[in-house]
Amino acid sequence: MPVSEAAPTVRRLIPADGPAYRALMLDAYARHPEAFTSTVEERASLPPAWWETRLRTDAEAAEVVYGAFDAAGGLIGAAGLGRESRQRTRHKASLFGMVVAESARRAGAGRQLVRALLAHARTLDGVRVVQLTVTEGNRPAQALYERCGFQVFGIEPMATVLDGAFSSKVHMWCDLDATPSST
Repeated sequence: MPVSEAAPTVRRLIPADGPAYRALMLDAYARHPEAFTSTVEERASLPPAWWETRLRTDAEAAEVVYGAFDAAGGLIGAAGLGRESRQRTRHKASLFGMVVAESARRAGAGRQLVRALLAHARTLDGVRVVQLTVTEGNRPAQALYERCGFQVFGIEPMATVLDGAFSSKVHMWCDLDATPSST
């Protein structure tokens, strides 16, 4: 999939996008297993309904997923946002499952996806903080998040294990009230 000169288009995914979202994510899990907590085998075994449920658009949806599309309409990136459900933590949301297809990197899709999720978080009543984790050593991803207003607040050692090797996760947060919406 060649990189288009046009800026990617970003929109909220809907259940009909389920097959494309599943394919993009399974490819990411297979190509970059160190970046994700879930394995390709775990996610591949989930029924299509699981993927479609994650893309619900009703007011009660616990998660939202945005997608980046190339000029031909192909899904080239995705990232999700999940809100905490407990009363004392409802001021927080978590960015999850960020991926941009290798062929589409450095075209602005990642930044557009993070911006879209932060803008969506700002529409959620009472949400003040967005958190995420990134595998330690993934400098391009961490730098992207930092450019979008995220700050490191800790490192979780031995957070995941892949083929007997442990990886740490860098925990980051963004205070929506302290970060301009144009980051």
